[in-house]
Amino acid sequence: MNGKKGSIRIDFHLPPKAVAPEVEKNADANNIIESLSPRKWIWDVWEFAKTDTTRVTFSLKVGLACLLVSLLILFRAPYEVFGTNIIWSILTVAVMFEYTVGATFNRGFNRALGSLLAGIFAIVVIQVAMSSGHIAEPYVIGISIFLVGAITSFMKLWPSLVPYEYGFRVILFTYCLIIVSGYRMGNPIRTAMNRLYSIAIGGFVAVLVNVFISPIWAGEQLHRELVNNVNSVADSLEECVKKYLSDDGSDHPEFSKTVMDDFPDEPAFRKCRATLNSAAKLDSLANSAKWEPPHGKFRQFFCPWAEYVKVGAVLRHCAYEVMALHGCLHSEIQAPYHLRCAFRSEILDATNQAAELLRSLSKDINNMKWSLQTSLLKHVHSSTERLQHSIDMHSYLLTSSHDQYDTSNKLQRKPSKTTSFNLKDLTDNLDEPETGKTETMQVESYHESMKKQQRRLHSWPSREVDDFEEEGKIVSDLVPRMRALESTAALSLATFTSLLIEFVARLDHLVEAVDKLAKMAKFKQEYTS
Repeated sequence: MNGKKGSIRIDFHLPPKAVAPEVEKNADANNIIESLSPRKWIWDVWEFAKTDTTRVTFSLKVGLACLLVSLLILFRAPYEVFGTNIIWSILTVAVMFEYTVGATFNRGFNRALGSLLAGIFAIVVIQVAMSSGHIAEPYVIGISIFLVGAITSFMKLWPSLVPYEYGFRVILFTYCLIIVSGYRMGNPIRTAMNRLYSIAIGGFVAVLVNVFISPIWAGEQLHRELVNNVNSVADSLEECVKKYLSDDGSDHPEFSKTVMDDFPDEPAFRKCRATLNSAAKLDSLANSAKWEPPHGKFRQFFCPWAEYVKVGAVLRHCAYEVMALHGCLHSEIQAPYHLRCAFRSEILDATNQAAELLRSLSKDINNMKWSLQTSLLKHVHSSTERLQHSIDMHSYLLTSSHDQYDTSNKLQRKPSKTTSFNLKDLTDNLDEPETGKTETMQVESYHESMKKQQRRLHSWPSREVDDFEEEGKIVSDLVPRMRALESTAALSLATFTSLLIEFVARLDHLVEAVDKLAKMAKFKQEYTS
């Protein structure tokens, strides 16, 4: 208590990483202002466009297609022919123009078929309504709208018709707009025909621009995506194993970061995680690629795009093992560093051989040339067998290391106890003064602290022995529990190696899937030794 009389001063000691609320609020405000600055926004747009230039190409193509169909309205002659119905061509371009050529064909087919069916059905219903008289006409139209809306909404939920969901939606709104506007304008048949013509013009312009001006093919993107996924799994496998073998336990991320999967220093891990999340993207690209004509290096009709999806599925099962290895890398229970070094050469050899096989498969898929991977498979299997043989021969290191350590500790503790006993007897017989007793007590306390330190080092996790002691005696079941935990820590290495061996086993299925893809896609055969 310092200062004036009656005053009390309280010192607050914040943690090193603590931030005052005012400072935190100011920092958040500065971040918001910085994110809203035009310079930062322009820079973000530039980086986004620079990452994939096809995004800019796609945007320019959409603008060009909209301009071309807008000329039909800006010029007088087309507008006099179609009237206000020509606006439907602009709507068709905006709705139908997709990122890839295949997706545009798919969307165009759904829109064309839906508009055609809606137009035909609208003309038939209008004829029936007009022949039924002025009183019944609105009732017939209203009932037909209700039935079309209910049937199309139910059919688009049917599992086998989900790919044509957009077509059913087109039938619904096209039918409603044609029949209602035709009823009010007085010439429903002409209105329906003009709108169908406008939709056809917009679809033709969209397909023409998307195919002949810097086309973006879904098949090529699917091909490239699979190649990148294979390389990502190989990179992540090598990075994970190298970190595991070089990690001495001195630097581990916080548990909160581990839970949030925040590993900024591991780009290969993020790529592997993207591979696991690529199922929907591969399926979408494969469905779009089915609509594309032969192009580029995909010269054959009915290219087996579904086999690309199957290879991606097998690859994801391999990526699951890599993610499990990454979990061992950042787990709380770790094998001793010297124990990991004992199997370092065998683990690295198996990892390098597996990564080389993955990169070879990626290269073959990319070049569409299939070389029988007999030699690489033999190397991978032999390296894995050596790893398994080494684990079998040195399995005692994974189960009985604590026994050896306990024996050495007992041998080291015996001289300490003898020395302490002799010093005590000597002090009792010679009846030394108080200074001698003090020295003896210091020696005894020193040996006692050394015993506690040895037991603390012997335990896992490393904890103070006082937490386990009751009135100066160790709890009876402490040693078995410590030995069980030590065995668990040693067995974590066996878990890591078993996951690596399982990864190699799944590579056989990946090779078989790529072989089937090569045969169906007619890859060029190259025989290697």
